[in-house]
Amino acid sequence: MASASNSVEINRPVADVYAVVADGLNNPKWRSAVVDIQLASGTAGQVGAIYKQSIKGPFGSKVAGDYRIVEAVPNSRIKFEVITGPARPVGLFEITSTGTGSALRFSLAYEPKGLMRLMDGMIQKAMNGEVQNLSALKAVMEAR
Repeated sequence: MASASNSVEINRPVADVYAVVADGLNNPKWRSAVVDIQLASGTAGQVGAIYKQSIKGPFGSKVAGDYRIVEAVPNSRIKFEVITGPARPVGLFEITSTGTGSALRFSLAYEPKGLMRLMDGMIQKAMNGEVQNLSALKAVMEAR
């Protein structure tokens, strides 16, 4: 099983951090791999919302990485599952108050099956890169 996680403290209120991570249309602001994204169905940031996105793949290719929000607890948790693409991890954002700002934890987990197990190293590297994007999110949010 491939998994990755990262945490960061952001000098912004919990509600602000939640609003940014809940709505996938904000992803290009802090996730460097996102080429394009749109809300395909549902309400932005709500359970059932599906975001259609293309992300940078190997050798400059574009890879589908559409995802669906499966849990949304306002100002606390966003859970999503990737529904297209070669790897389909489950992701979780957990937000808590630090008193002066917010602590944000981002984790990804993926259980490769069949031939995808041969790509475990590449998948792990991609997931590590995704969770490291929290530093970019911190910079974007604190520049506001």
